[in-house]
Amino acid sequence: MSSGAADFEALLREALTPVDPPAALVARLELTLVNLTELAQDELETWELSAMRDPRNWARPAAAAVVGVTAGTALVTIRVRRRHRTRKQQSANLRELAQRTMQDIADEARRILPRR
Repeated sequence: MSSGAADFEALLREALTPVDPPAALVARLELTLVNLTELAQDELETWELSAMRDPRNWARPAAAAVVGVTAGTALVTIRVRRRHRTRKQQSANLRELAQRTMQDIADEARRILPRR
């Protein structure tokens, strides 16, 4: 009975081993998120405030805002997560790791926000 349980545990451990996605997939995903963020920013830049009076005109800018925020957040998350191991090795304790992570999030967000 115990060898069956050990085999089952070994099979579970093997099946649940984390697998890193292929580099090409990560690059494609990042490029897609960058493109979505830029397209949303362009859409919002071309929108005129005078059109705000008519609620029928709110759909496109609202959709652009949602897409831009979602894609931007995903992009920041992917880039920050990718550098997590490096930050962890450079940090002496959990507090320093949290500070470095927050700084990395702020830096990355500044990179993708539109220049104003």
